[in-house]
Amino acid sequence: MPDIVWKVTVVYFTTILSFCCCFRTDVNPEDNPNIPAIAKYFTTKGRYEEVNPYLRDDILAVNRSILQPPSPQCREIHLTAIIRHGTRYPTSKNVKKMQKLYELVKSSAAAKESWLREIQTQWRMWYTEDMDGRLVQKGVDDHKHLAVRLSKLFPTMISEEKLRGGFINFITSSKHRCVNSTLSFKAGLTGLWNITDEEFDHAVNDALMRFFDQCTRFVEEVDNNPSAVTEVDKFRQGPEMRRVQEKIADRLRVPYDNITDDTVEAAFYLCAYEFAIKTVNSPWCRLLDEVDAQVMEYANDLKKFWKTGYGYDINSKSSCILFHDLFSRLDKAANENKSGQQVTEAVTVQVGHAETLLPLLTLLGFFKDSDALTSTNYASQTQRSFRTSHMLPYAANLLFVLYDCGGGDLRLQPLLNEKTVTFPGLTDQRASMPLYEDVKEHYRELLQGCDFEAECRLFKRPADV
Repeated sequence: MPDIVWKVTVVYFTTILSFCCCFRTDVNPEDNPNIPAIAKYFTTKGRYEEVNPYLRDDILAVNRSILQPPSPQCREIHLTAIIRHGTRYPTSKNVKKMQKLYELVKSSAAAKESWLREIQTQWRMWYTEDMDGRLVQKGVDDHKHLAVRLSKLFPTMISEEKLRGGFINFITSSKHRCVNSTLSFKAGLTGLWNITDEEFDHAVNDALMRFFDQCTRFVEEVDNNPSAVTEVDKFRQGPEMRRVQEKIADRLRVPYDNITDDTVEAAFYLCAYEFAIKTVNSPWCRLLDEVDAQVMEYANDLKKFWKTGYGYDINSKSSCILFHDLFSRLDKAANENKSGQQVTEAVTVQVGHAETLLPLLTLLGFFKDSDALTSTNYASQTQRSFRTSHMLPYAANLLFVLYDCGGGDLRLQPLLNEKTVTFPGLTDQRASMPLYEDVKEHYRELLQGCDFEAECRLFKRPADV
């Protein structure tokens, strides 16, 4: 081949290769064109499958080897599962933000890219304010599938015999998305065992599952207090977020002034909801690259940190009522087992919200970093453990499994999203399944105190301070 032809050929194929590699920047690193590259940063709007990617291939897959009790004679005697509702529609507040962005893109965006033309000519704004956080079909499936997986993971506990015998207790928040998630979880079990001759009750208990609404001090000092999220506001007006706004404005070819922090959030949510609800890698996802998504993830984590997590002591203390409820169930099971009785409540399934799970995780000390999340330490927090994308996807679940290993040896295993986790401060023994008495000793101060009424009183009496 003549030298000049060879050079032209090399340049041609190099150009084609570069074009093919660089043309799509919105796909998953695993090269699945149906999964946005930014899907792993969707925080509380993320799919459960991004936390456990093996479920993409088999939604009912389980790995029993993660349980690893210390001896073969260990047997489960009680399981409490605290579960977030499944995938839902956006709230009316977020629908309004998304509608505003859609109108801006339709009327003002001047870029010529095909993904933008698709939004302007084919995509329709189908989200309506009356959807307001309701469970979607994917959310129904989330809980049906979770129920089946947990029954496979704990076949002696979540069994047809125990369900029919009344040994499985269902409790839910009053919100429609939680009630419908609970119904879906039960439907997963009844469908698995083909039960058509019996229905199973659930109890609505907002004192347990929406304790945050009933904790006056939390409501007044944090939830309804704009100054409680000052760090969030500062970050949203800071250089990292401003750069994301500029990049989106450049992609749309609109003036920088047209893109606000709310606009960026709307773009992030549109990509997230289209994927979570419809499993679509939407053209909206092209508005943000991976760096932008990391900034948005931090902005959302920052809000959760200050409003629900480690930002204020009352955030976690508002969950005292759920903490005591958990340990009273464990104690009851332990005592019944010790006296040779059948454990009357083998399984407790409690369905609530991200705001139910996160305060309890915080109270127990999980995912605590050495430094607080602030508006100025984004760059140093890239390796943080406080990451809601990992902790709180739709259908997130926190399990506590009590084992009897013989001779009075009771052990407690925590799992988050079907993965073992270790109680903070209990890492020097068999960390994933410590002695139940050691767990209680570790949380002794909380077990002896952490009084919901006292903690949530707006003005504490001198004796409580």
